Amino acid sequence: MPYRSGTLALMDIEIRAADPAEYDTIGELTAQAYLLDDLLTFGESDWYLGELRDVAKRATAAEVLVAVPDGGEPIGTVTYVPAGGPMADLARPGEAEIRMLAVSRAARGRGAGEALVRACVDRAKAADGCTGIVLSTQQIMHAAHRIYERLGFVRAPARDWNPIEGDEFTLLTYELTL
Repeated sequence: MPYRSGTLALMDIEIRAADPAEYDTIGELTAQAYLLDDLLTFGESDWYLGELRDVAKRATAAEVLVAVPDGGEPIGTVTYVPAGGPMADLARPGEAEIRMLAVSRAARGRGAGEALVRACVDRAKAADGCTGIVLSTQQIMHAAHRIYERLGFVRAPARDWNPIEGDEFTLLTYELTL
């Protein structure tokens, strides 16, 4: 069932599962959000760019959601990894995970990011045995941090981690107990 952002957003946004016909669009939306915000260590040559673009791959292991304004094209996306899902990077038993949240620059500030995160929280709350939800974020993602904190997530510094061995790059962890 689609999730509507309602009065929380400045526009009416539907949150729904991604359609396979949209995978290329969603992959490019995600890649461009990371590139334009300078979130990839090696820019266009970063290995992670391929992961961001490969929506079909992650849709086989997790739920890819999109934010779509009425009658429009996707303006945002997130990957929801249910508890025990194979795409989890840092979730513990019983925890779901949020990955690859991205909103196009043109659509930012209109509620899509918050609606996507809320949809993930709602899915985690509805899942049997799910006790929490966790996510990784970069230090410079201040707008995303505000969304997470507004929705009750708290920093979990003891769970911060480095995805690239030997690199100084550290991902911050936020968690929400359900």
